[in-house]
Amino acid sequence: MRILVTNDDGIHAPGLAIAEKIAQALTDDVWVVAPETEQSGASHSLTLSLPLRLRQVAEKRFAISGTPTDSVMMGVAEILKDKPPTLVLSGVNRGSNLAEDITYSGTIAGAMEGTALGIPSIALSQSYGFEEGNQVRWDCAETHGPTLIRRLIEVGWPEPQEVLMNVNFPDCAPDAVTGIEVTAQGKRDMQQAVMERRIDLRRNPYYWIGFKRVRSDPRKGSDLSAIYEKHISVTPLHLNLTEYKVMQRLKGEIDQALPGRPTPPSDERVLLPQDDTAAQGRADKAAR
Repeated sequence: MRILVTNDDGIHAPGLAIAEKIAQALTDDVWVVAPETEQSGASHSLTLSLPLRLRQVAEKRFAISGTPTDSVMMGVAEILKDKPPTLVLSGVNRGSNLAEDITYSGTIAGAMEGTALGIPSIALSQSYGFEEGNQVRWDCAETHGPTLIRRLIEVGWPEPQEVLMNVNFPDCAPDAVTGIEVTAQGKRDMQQAVMERRIDLRRNPYYWIGFKRVRSDPRKGSDLSAIYEKHISVTPLHLNLTEYKVMQRLKGEIDQALPGRPTPPSDERVLLPQDDTAAQGRADKAAR
């Protein structure tokens, strides 16, 4: 296989080196395209108002003056355009990407872009901070990453153009991992943003945005619960964000024909992606 590796912590991040090692355990054909500087919190953003600069760091290794999304697009559409990658790995992120984190994460975005381009993609993150101080247990991801990715590739998953895998490694030594768990996206009991106000030497205020690090009491089966129990969490994420149950309920209340236009039939089926029979079944069930 040919693997494209990216991240959101930047080309010099230690987690990127771990992701390269994981990829090299799977194949010799590993390419790296990563942001020149840290892009944490960039989410699925594109650089549209500035030109992108590409710098070759070493053989098969490039830095780009953009976001993780830019990096994957550049890797697929330019650097590897003659032979596209068969797998995208994004990470290994310094810190977990759980629950609401996925909406901010540049690591998740790298895998999202690979998925949008039709390439099976996996986001990798290493939890840290609660039990081991500020020490990042990179050896946990490095040890368990290759075996888990091989298994995911072997099993496969449907709709690789719409579904990506979000993998989080627990904050512990490799031999302390208690299992691997397929999970749902969790929700924290309290996730509060912090706006820290400071004063510069000219007496002008400036601010740092951050989040309180608090332990929640998550439901079983969630990504948060798995990490707290020292499991490796594997969460399938879908690019289609439509909530079909709410959509079907709203159609009966909101749908309205404009004056002079024909009224849609009352038994109109919800329009779903082609061949998405499972989603259509869920929508039909909700309608009944």
